[in-house]
Amino acid sequence: MADKKQKPRKSLFQELLETLLLTLVLFGVARFSLQNFKVDGTSMVPSLLSGEYILVDKISYRFHGDLPARGDIIVFKFPQDTSRDFIKRVIGLPGDRIAIKLVGGRYRTYVNGKMLDEPYINGPIDRAYPDDCASAKTCTPHVVPPGDLFAMGDNRNASFDSRMWGDLPKNDIIGRALISYWPLSHLAFLPNRYSYASSHK
Repeated sequence: MADKKQKPRKSLFQELLETLLLTLVLFGVARFSLQNFKVDGTSMVPSLLSGEYILVDKISYRFHGDLPARGDIIVFKFPQDTSRDFIKRVIGLPGDRIAIKLVGGRYRTYVNGKMLDEPYINGPIDRAYPDDCASAKTCTPHVVPPGDLFAMGDNRNASFDSRMWGDLPKNDIIGRALISYWPLSHLAFLPNRYSYASSHK
C-alpha cells in the first residue's frame, strides 16, 4: 500500500494571518449589522434613561424592505439636522390617522380611531395633538404621509418629536433598538410594545 502524502502543515504565520482575516470579516459583519448608541436626554424615560447604552439592529428594515412595526423603538437621523441621532417610539405608519384628545379629563393617544394602551409613557400627556383635538368636536386627526412614520418619545411632555417637527421619512431610519446593555442593572431586550385599550372611545 502506498503511503498517503501528508498535507504540509501551515506555518504559524499563515495561521495567524487566517485568524486575523477571519476576525476582521466577523468584525465588519457585526459593525455593519449592529451599532451601539448612547441615549442622550430624557425623551424616552421611563423606557430608557439618559446615559444608557443600547445595541441597534441596522439591517432588518434595510434588507427585508419592511417598515418598522408600530411600537418599535428606533434610532434615526433627525430630519432637520441629519448630523444628530434621535431615539423615539413608532406610533403611526403611512396612512395612519393620529390624534391625542381629551377623554375623561385625560389626554389619550388614538390611532385610526382606536385608543392606545400606553403603560410605557411617563405620566399623563398634557396637551392635544393636533391642537384642534383639545375638543372632540373639532378634532381632525393628522394623517401620516406615504413613506413616512410618526414617532414620539415615551416621556411625552418632555419629548421633541413628530408632534413638533413633523413626520419621519423612512430613509432617515438607522435601525431598531434591540437591547439596553449598560449599565448592567438595566440589561434588557427592548420589545415592540403596542396595543389598544379595552375601551376605544
